[in-house]
Amino acid sequence: MLSRLTRLQAVAVCALPVAGLIAAAALAPLPFSVAQPGMTANVLGKNQGTQVITVSGAPTRETNGQLRMTTIEATGPDADVTLVDVVDNWFRTDRAVMPRDAVYPTGNSVKEIEQHNAEQMQQSQDAATQAALNYLKLSDKDVKVTLKLADVGGPSAGLLFSLGIIDKLHGDGSGGDLTGGRTVAGTGTIDTDGTVGAVGGVALKTQAARRDGATVFLVPKDECAEAKSELPKGLRLVPVTTLKGAVNSLLALQKGKGPVPSC
Repeated sequence: MLSRLTRLQAVAVCALPVAGLIAAAALAPLPFSVAQPGMTANVLGKNQGTQVITVSGAPTRETNGQLRMTTIEATGPDADVTLVDVVDNWFRTDRAVMPRDAVYPTGNSVKEIEQHNAEQMQQSQDAATQAALNYLKLSDKDVKVTLKLADVGGPSAGLLFSLGIIDKLHGDGSGGDLTGGRTVAGTGTIDTDGTVGAVGGVALKTQAARRDGATVFLVPKDECAEAKSELPKGLRLVPVTTLKGAVNSLLALQKGKGPVPSC
């Protein structure tokens, strides 16, 4: 004869599959990536032993100070991010949980994503070169610019590339450095007409910038709020919308004349 289960026994029996489901859900992969502050590179100098900006066809100048492009490091497109990972990183100020679609193109293999990022970087370099030469009123038929930055993909270094080219060719226009000898960091896409675009991940990029010595950070104006959310002490935000505006802000900082916009 079968005996009846007590209420406590029944709850325990029912709880077993529920606990199993919860455990499975906690370990199931989710469509997120976990990002953190990445490397920065001074576009006026060398990266991994290779000069980032090389110019021929026009005289260049020795530069002081630094212009550091910034990056984030995210879990790979094929990495499994679980609920446990999301919870562990959600409240950390040096981590960001982002939809994977916001970090990587959807529906692509790892190889295709790497190719896509490489193509974006090349397009960004071409646009940055043209924007800088347009600003300086120089012809790309006479001046050749080569940009090399290993292990970095995507378009977010465009603004810093343009500023680096301008500093190497023109400086502040009166013999000084565009940076004023500072370590300036930043991020932003660039179009050939000099328009600066948003990139994402700026709250992490400001942390990378300050870690590597920057005191000024150029940020696309539309991303001011995000940049301010976890702003490291000692880092000044300067919002930009155009290459010309970025140059003018750096000149104002250097010479102490004229307004410097703030977020």
